[in-house]
Amino acid sequence: MKDKKVLVVGSGGRCHAIVDALSRSPQVAEIFCAPGNAGIAGKATCVPVAVTDIEGLVSFAKEKGIDLTVVGPEASLVGGIADRFTQEGLTIFGPDRSAARIESSKEFAKQLMMRHSIPTGAYKVFDRFEEARDYVLANPLPAVIKYDGLAAGKGVVVAQSYDEAEQALRDMLLGECFGKGRVIVEEFLAGPEFSFMCAVSGDKVYPLAIAQDHKRAFDGDKGPNTGGMGAYSPVPFVTDEIRERALNEIIIPTAKALVAEGAPFKGLLYGGLILTEDGPKVIEFNARFGDPETEVVLPRLKSDIYELFENVALSTGKELDLEWSDETVLGIVLAAEGYPGSYTKGIVIEGAGSDCDSDNSFVYQMGTSLNDGKLVSAGGRVLMAIGVGNDVATARRAAEERIGRIKADGMFHRTDIGKAAIK
Repeated sequence: MKDKKVLVVGSGGRCHAIVDALSRSPQVAEIFCAPGNAGIAGKATCVPVAVTDIEGLVSFAKEKGIDLTVVGPEASLVGGIADRFTQEGLTIFGPDRSAARIESSKEFAKQLMMRHSIPTGAYKVFDRFEEARDYVLANPLPAVIKYDGLAAGKGVVVAQSYDEAEQALRDMLLGECFGKGRVIVEEFLAGPEFSFMCAVSGDKVYPLAIAQDHKRAFDGDKGPNTGGMGAYSPVPFVTDEIRERALNEIIIPTAKALVAEGAPFKGLLYGGLILTEDGPKVIEFNARFGDPETEVVLPRLKSDIYELFENVALSTGKELDLEWSDETVLGIVLAAEGYPGSYTKGIVIEGAGSDCDSDNSFVYQMGTSLNDGKLVSAGGRVLMAIGVGNDVATARRAAEERIGRIKADGMFHRTDIGKAAIK
């Protein structure tokens, strides 16, 4: 019966994709999104409540009789939204603050993996600049330096020179770019990376499709790390055997480790993994849907996403055999010039609406708003053009063709998303 009311918390492309998937559910009658964006408004009622206004979100969910809340951004989870919703008897898809530490504290995540023999790189933690610098200078490059906390996907530097490493340490420990200075200096792991998102309820794991993200700003994986400039799914080099190893050696043991340590996970566990010569290892964990991976994974889901969310949120333990399309979905991010540094907002955008979409290409809006009836940019990553095809090359052509129908001065995009997977 199509009678469920859902609240999605968030505003970016990830939430646009979640709303889109929920709109296809045979159970969902009404979708709200707080605060949403101009694109999301096409399929959900946008509500002017901030993602960190936990009490405001609780009040709204009660007032509207929301059956299920789905959380997009990490800031809400770390702020304790799942804890408060649970206290109020409200059903929510997202981990509580204790379990969300797997993302909010890289030190906690590393310690958990070490205690439970989950494959990852060696590491050391520093809060003093001089000690961290001396350690990096005494070890070979590249140096992997991570801010120990939330940094919107930009708190990682893979330094190719000692000067770059020292500057990263200054920014994180002395400049306090992201807050209280504390860093992880980690062993560099070589190999191709991939993203493995799984819905998790305690020790019950529901694997989603594999994706690959592209973090660097410019073609050829050049430039600074960003929140992600594009992604595609499936990933040809991740065979069924590799996927099973990742599931059985990393994701399931991590879920069980969190249960064993009194912080059972209930929501979306994101494994940022790397395929080394010794097999898959963990680069990082997130406690929510990845962005931009969600935008290329959820369009492939043929099963009812509401059923998945509800079973996880209610901890039913029910077996679900998720069905996926065999098609490839590839997305290319259009970002404001200057991103991930300083950039201009308010860029006028034309051709991003659904009326310009086709059967094999469409747009998810990431950072947009309406100004006097015109669609304008409201963030660094603004749009994500999605292409669908029988393989990576076909999907990329469809995405690029969709970009060609967008008019917006002052934005840029990578032209090599998925290139490594094209034979």
